[in-house]
Amino acid sequence: MAIQPGEKAPDFELKDNHGRTVKLSDFRGRKNVVLLFYPFAFTGVCTGELCELRDNLPQFSDRDTELLAVSNDSIHTLRVFAEQEGLEYPLLSDFWPHGNVSRAYGVFDEDKGCAVRGTFVIDKEGVVRWTVVNGLPDARDLNDYVKALDSL
Repeated sequence: MAIQPGEKAPDFELKDNHGRTVKLSDFRGRKNVVLLFYPFAFTGVCTGELCELRDNLPQFSDRDTELLAVSNDSIHTLRVFAEQEGLEYPLLSDFWPHGNVSRAYGVFDEDKGCAVRGTFVIDKEGVVRWTVVNGLPDARDLNDYVKALDSL
């Protein structure tokens, strides 16, 4: 079961595509966070979603929001993927221990060994305010994130 609106977002510490440590709690009191889980780099739907986010980054920065994208890929895979697609926001690796953060948010598919498409809008106090979870083949709508942010 995925984390629901009104619940405190589980804190985590993951490496990004440059090997830097990113902690959710570092944004508390400073920025809202859109935490986006996706199955795998270099796949069609994931690439489409992440490039759409890239092309619309001002919609997040203008709303005092940090975008964090999480997959179960290694940091090395994420580095190449980000470079190839021109992704300048953090891609976080939930590779090892495999899927721990995805499990904490209730979006890890044990049979497939990857995260499903879960998105969590987290306010500056660290509380989940909006969420959507889609199956592996189903892309999410960026406009839904923006509406959720505007309601904060």
